[in-house]
Amino acid sequence: MPTSIPLAADSLAQVIGNLTTWITGFLVGLATLFLTIGGARYLASDGNPSEVERAKSALRSAAVGYALAVLAPVLVATLKSIVGG
Repeated sequence: MPTSIPLAADSLAQVIGNLTTWITGFLVGLATLFLTIGGARYLASDGNPSEVERAKSALRSAAVGYALAVLAPVLVATLKSIVGG
């Protein structure tokens, strides 16, 4: 019987890569949710200025989420170069 437990990742770099991929996917999903909510609010606002502003806020949140999703791999690569990995 084997006594070692197989690991899903062989190295720390692979763990960091998997985590980056997971976080990026989560951010894209969340940003898409905010984009959908913002679009629905904008369509349902019927010209109400406060509802239009809430819709614009949701759309801005979606834009921030997409920007973070794009920058996540860049930030991880920058941190890896600073730490020396």
